Amino acid sequence: MAKRELVLGGGCFWCLEAVFELLNGVEDVVSGYANGAMENPDYHSVCSGETGHAEVIKISYDDKIISSDDILRIFFDIHNPTTLNSQGADIGTQYRSVILYEDSDTKERAIRAKDEAQLNYRESIVTLIEPLEKFYLAEPYHQDYYRLNRTQGYCMAVITPKVERVKKRYETKIF
Repeated sequence: MAKRELVLGGGCFWCLEAVFELLNGVEDVVSGYANGAMENPDYHSVCSGETGHAEVIKISYDDKIISSDDILRIFFDIHNPTTLNSQGADIGTQYRSVILYEDSDTKERAIRAKDEAQLNYRESIVTLIEPLEKFYLAEPYHQDYYRLNRTQGYCMAVITPKVERVKKRYETKIF
């Protein structure tokens, strides 16, 4: 086993977490905040848009089972990487599309994945590819949000369609 990690932001972290938890080879997904100016941010501070943090997920996975290329391909498929600082009704810099890397291999894979994904979009992809400066774990009530709240309105209207799309499109990658 070769454990790896990827930190991704593509709108609300609840949506991303729910999708990536489905994938075979993904060992853990946690929601958090990354690359802002404030130490130990909280949800309300990040939502102000003034801290500079992005809502992100940290995916821990076994790259012998699922590759970072597969994870990045799914990432570009499950959110709109052409909208600047927004996903649907979620608007603000904290909802930006971003891939945060810790090494040159991940950076190169992210650039390649973005270039490949661009072939599927008419508009330019605005996903940022930046070094991971700092990751902060989000509050406990944000962890496993969809699994614990799937009948809540936002989950049913926004997250469930993404989960169903991934189950259909990537059925060979699902547990």
